[in-house]
Amino acid sequence: MKRSIKELVLRVVILLIGLTIAHLGVTLFLLTDLGADPFNVLVQGIFRTISSVTGMTALTHGYTHIAICFLIILVLLIVDRSYIKIGTILCMVCGGPIIDFFTRLLQFIFAQERTLWFKLPVLALGCVILAFGMTIVIKSDAGTGPNDLVALVISEKSHKKFGIVRIIVDVSFVVVGFVLGGSFGIGTIVCACLVGPVAGFFLPQSEKIVERILHKCCKS
Repeated sequence: MKRSIKELVLRVVILLIGLTIAHLGVTLFLLTDLGADPFNVLVQGIFRTISSVTGMTALTHGYTHIAICFLIILVLLIVDRSYIKIGTILCMVCGGPIIDFFTRLLQFIFAQERTLWFKLPVLALGCVILAFGMTIVIKSDAGTGPNDLVALVISEKSHKKFGIVRIIVDVSFVVVGFVLGGSFGIGTIVCACLVGPVAGFFLPQSEKIVERILHKCCKS
């Protein structure tokens, strides 16, 4: 069924709202300084391996992150291009600046030395917010972040629960990244085990929210 311009624009707006919510969670998670998210452990490992082998001085973690995201998009364009939409590119372009904004806004929370008992609840809250925002992005059906696409495609192709697939994918990222030289902490483990199940719980609720908004705005 062909979508109207109004619906397409609304879906992109919903995606951007979900993206902002998700990266608020990412920022809280990162500010605890308890370890990188699973995908960035993989990126860090690949970055360190390439740097040590080739000695490429121009290579950075950020460039490596973008390169891996583009590689995921390229593979999916070959396998099943229906998963690649405008929102996929928006997720790549907007994620970094959103995190930078929230970091400046929220870094006062960690201006003083904080104990682990303070950081762990903030970490868990960040993971929950991340998972909720991620499900809004997915259910906007305007595109999904490249690193989330891996779990989403496997889940839909294999007809397995998203939460379980996400844990498997995240743990795989951590293991491969660690073998390649990436580092992680307790926050990485919490993220790998928590985000998938929480996102799996929120997916039906997010779908209802998105469909309600679309029905109200596009049918009026």
